[in-house]
Amino acid sequence: FKACCSHSHDCEAADCGPAYSLYKNITLDKVRCLNEEMPGSCKNIFRPWSERTKPLDSPLSSPDDDDELLLHIPFDGCVKLKAISIIGGSNGNTPAHLKVFTNRENLDFTDAKAMAPQQEWDLTDDTAGVMEYPTMIAKFSGVHCITMLLTGTHGGDRNEIHFIGLKGEHEQRRREAVIAVYETRPNISDHKVPGANEAQQWKF
Repeated sequence: FKACCSHSHDCEAADCGPAYSLYKNITLDKVRCLNEEMPGSCKNIFRPWSERTKPLDSPLSSPDDDDELLLHIPFDGCVKLKAISIIGGSNGNTPAHLKVFTNRENLDFTDAKAMAPQQEWDLTDDTAGVMEYPTMIAKFSGVHCITMLLTGTHGGDRNEIHFIGLKGEHEQRRREAVIAVYETRPNISDHKVPGANEAQQWKF
C-alpha cells in the first residue's frame, strides 16, 4: 500500500492534532523496541501532533549498518486505528517499509518476518510529517496493541525515527481483573441482620 498525502495543508489551521491523539492512550512504560541503539529511546517518539517536527535529543535509532526495528506499542484499552504518520531521520536514515501486526504480545524478528501482517506499506522519505498511511479499518478495530516491523532505508546506513503519530479512536479501557473472596464455610457472626435479636424476643 502506498501513502496518502493528506497533510499538504496547514495542519494547525486544519486542526489535525485531535485526530492524532492516540498517543495519550499508549501505555508508555510498556513500549519496547528490539534492536534500538539506545535503550528506552522508543518512548520519546510519541508526542502531540503539534510537537512532531521538534528535534529530539534521543530519537529511536537502529545501530549503524543495521536497519531493522521491531516496535511494540500497547494501549490502555481497545482502539480503532485509522492511519499512521512517521517522521524519519535525515540523509536517508528513514524506514522504507512498514509491517503492522495487531494484538500480538511477544513477537520477535523471526516471527514478524514469517507471519503475514494485518497490513504493510512502502514508506516515503518523510522528515516533515506530511505523509499519512491509512489502515484497512476493519482489520484495525478492537486493537489493544500493535507491533511495527520497520525495515530498509532511503539510502542511509541505519534507521532513525523522530515521531510516530497514530490517528484513530479510543473505544474502551481495558478491564482489570476483579479479585473476589469466597467463604468455604460461612461465619454466622459475619452475617447478622440488624434487629434480629430484638425480633426473637417477641412471642405470640
